[in-house]
Amino acid sequence: MEAVFYPKLLWIWSLLALVAAVALFYIPAPYGKHARRGWGPSIDSTSAWVVMESAAVLIMPALFILSGQRDPMSWVWLLLWEIHYLHRTFVFPLRRPRGQHRTPLSVVSMGFVFNLINGYVNGRYLYGLGPEVQVSWLRSPWFLVGLTLFVGGMALNIDSDNRLLRLSKRTQDYSIPTGGAFRWVSCPNYLGEIIEWIGWAVLTCSPGGLVFALWTAANLVPRAWTNHNWYREKFDDYPPARRALVPFVW
Repeated sequence: MEAVFYPKLLWIWSLLALVAAVALFYIPAPYGKHARRGWGPSIDSTSAWVVMESAAVLIMPALFILSGQRDPMSWVWLLLWEIHYLHRTFVFPLRRPRGQHRTPLSVVSMGFVFNLINGYVNGRYLYGLGPEVQVSWLRSPWFLVGLTLFVGGMALNIDSDNRLLRLSKRTQDYSIPTGGAFRWVSCPNYLGEIIEWIGWAVLTCSPGGLVFALWTAANLVPRAWTNHNWYREKFDDYPPARRALVPFVW
């Protein structure tokens, strides 16, 4: 039954990503720079991050445990996933200045549900529905290239987030970020996360990973464009050569 349901879910999930991408160009998600009234009750952004991302932290190990798989590659998938999400759920939000911004509970709920479905789509293929992967996969070009993208994207994401955190603590308000990949694009943190999950799709060679990469781009490409335009409107001295997401291109 699940083997029939899973491919249909992937198609539906992919279609929803495309719909979300179009919608987000016109209706920015109401948090951070684009927070606005009309989305219901809200909580502080730190708590919002922890609640939203906790679904991803929990669902992958749950699927791992329920599957009974304990082969080396099953541990590798779990380790890479948790390295990202433990940082994203606890380290990153708890370093942000508390009380500066709030996030609507409607956005928190949607984020939590997204992470549950996305975790299921990825974890169920790796732990049960997909083929068993031998440890020799660690030497394959797919894994090595994917791991390079995954680690490189994560490093870019963390470095860019750290620069934004330092800037926020120093100025207590939005300012023009500088240094690192901000020399070329307005949202290198988003670029890093897109690269990271493309790397995950490559190193796992899984349909769930591919759909996750699609969803990451669907969420962050419109957000990068909106943030870029926001910076240009807010700051008269914003660097004119800086692009939104892709250096020298867009």
